[in-house]
Amino acid sequence: MNHIIIVQPSPRSPVVHSTSNPRPPHVHPIVGSALRQHAAPHAVERYNILESWLQRRLPGRPFALSPASSDASFRRYFRLAFADGSPSLIAMDAPPPQEDCRPFVTIAQLLADAGIHVPKVIAQDLAQGFLLLSDLGNTTYLTQLLTKPDEADAVYQNAIETLVRMQSGTQANALPDYDRALLARELALFPDWYVTRHHGYTLTDSDQQTLHKTFDQLLANNLTQPRVAVHRDFHSRNLMLSQPDPGVLDFQDAVNGPITYDLVSLLRDAYIEWPEERVLDWTIRYWETARKAGLPVNPAFGEFYRDFEWMGLQRHLKVLGIFARLNHRDGKDGYLKDLPLVSRYVRSVCERYSTFTPLLRLLDRVERRAVQQVGLTF
Repeated sequence: MNHIIIVQPSPRSPVVHSTSNPRPPHVHPIVGSALRQHAAPHAVERYNILESWLQRRLPGRPFALSPASSDASFRRYFRLAFADGSPSLIAMDAPPPQEDCRPFVTIAQLLADAGIHVPKVIAQDLAQGFLLLSDLGNTTYLTQLLTKPDEADAVYQNAIETLVRMQSGTQANALPDYDRALLARELALFPDWYVTRHHGYTLTDSDQQTLHKTFDQLLANNLTQPRVAVHRDFHSRNLMLSQPDPGVLDFQDAVNGPITYDLVSLLRDAYIEWPEERVLDWTIRYWETARKAGLPVNPAFGEFYRDFEWMGLQRHLKVLGIFARLNHRDGKDGYLKDLPLVSRYVRSVCERYSTFTPLLRLLDRVERRAVQQVGLTF
């Protein structure tokens, strides 16, 4: 078993490794007139339009508008603080045609109907790409785990119970299908962006055959898993410490797909790392909770855990590609520091299953080239 401990806290604390600070990535520190002064012209225009729209929706309620966060897409989020001290709200700016607010609105209702704590849509302008939402707070699970790691068991138990409730209660047939074509497009991000663009490695015919065979094996496993509602980014940055706990964000890309997908997102998170025995324990907790809830998990835990690992390999190959694309195409280099952890996830699964030995050797060649370019020994 590949077990890497990066940070060793006190013996009574869990071993945890974070590849990023508690603050969400790419949070813009500039607000109001300062934003107008320093931001790109199109961003200023959007800000002004959003501010005017909010003023019309909230007549007689003065507010201060400040950045809440932005994410890997074109969406931006702003927090409204009111002069009268009433609860803050969140404004989403999702500029068309790059973004579409309709899935967010639809899926928010589906999840709320299933008993999941999600933002309430207070006002909407789908044509302009604006939503006004209730505020679930500013403490992510990632922040909580980094500042109070001794509470990790309780944090993950809440997340697991929420995941099971979401999988049990949402109308899976109301969501798009996480089909072979979509899973395959995601896998293609790995050779296109991580291997070729990020590392400058030219794939040989033999490499291409390795990837083709590996992807076919992964997809065959992924597509035979039981199907449930899948959030697609159910991890520590999208779960908020709130009441009821947790609040769930960033669900607009939800699909009907493999039952292990969200569990992998949660327990093999790209932003925080736990020892393998903790991950195994939490996976067992999920499996037991899901069985009691009547979810179609594999009755043999060993086979369920294999599916969990193979699903994780699909996801982490995709994530390597996405993080590289965010840097090279979108100019968002904040995710590069998270690549080593995701690569370790890939390697650990490849080392445990001989089926993926050819992929591991390919990854060795790709990453060796990067190390040699800076004059180090692999």
